[in-house]
Amino acid sequence: MTEIRRGTLPEQTFYEQVGGEETFRRLVHRFYAGVAGDPELRAMYPEEDLGPAEERLRLFLIQYWGGPTTYGERRGHPRLRMRHMPFTVDRAAHDAWLRHMRAAVDELDLPPEQEQTLWNYLTYAAASMVNTPD
Repeated sequence: MTEIRRGTLPEQTFYEQVGGEETFRRLVHRFYAGVAGDPELRAMYPEEDLGPAEERLRLFLIQYWGGPTTYGERRGHPRLRMRHMPFTVDRAAHDAWLRHMRAAVDELDLPPEQEQTLWNYLTYAAASMVNTPD
């Protein structure tokens, strides 16, 4: 339990600051709407329905940013690079992923500091998934 001292408020997680589950639901849903129409990225999702992938990313981001740990309870350690190894993730895929994620982030209309924090992580994550040289 978080100790609350007289005259102070408990610090909010980033998850709470940006609006909780609803914000991440909107972000990831908009992102996958872009992926659905992108032939290069769509090929990385063998499932006919993008729903399961959308749920996995949403739960991962929620947990990463301080929300419920449902992702870890269901799937264990994220092991993001390992989970992406079966797919060719080159610079073009990286750029396409970021293009769709940028559109999704922009639609959230977050305050600048929160938007930049989120975007910094997403660009870092996208770069770390590249597993195929140009």
